[in-house]
Amino acid sequence: MSKIQFIQVSPTELATIINEQLIANIETIIKDLNNNKTEGKEFISRKETAEFFGVSLVSIHDWVNKGIIKKYKIGNKTLFKRSELVDVLLSSNKSA
Repeated sequence: MSKIQFIQVSPTELATIINEQLIANIETIIKDLNNNKTEGKEFISRKETAEFFGVSLVSIHDWVNKGIIKKYKIGNKTLFKRSELVDVLLSSNKSA
């Protein structure tokens, strides 16, 4: 059984810790992207997009509705441009 410890930190320190972890996670995702099975594909599916970001399909749907990512309809398939997803990751990394 693990123990829960409470550590007192200032809001600024907490924000710094969270930002550092987010940046590390984003860098890991980008690194994994370069080795990802979707490497040669220009467009990827909703499921692959969710796996790429590590989120649910519902989150992908919400992000499309909020204009965070852009979808492309080809027939009845919804696809996402891989390069645009990388740009979203990079731009969110810069704003963090």
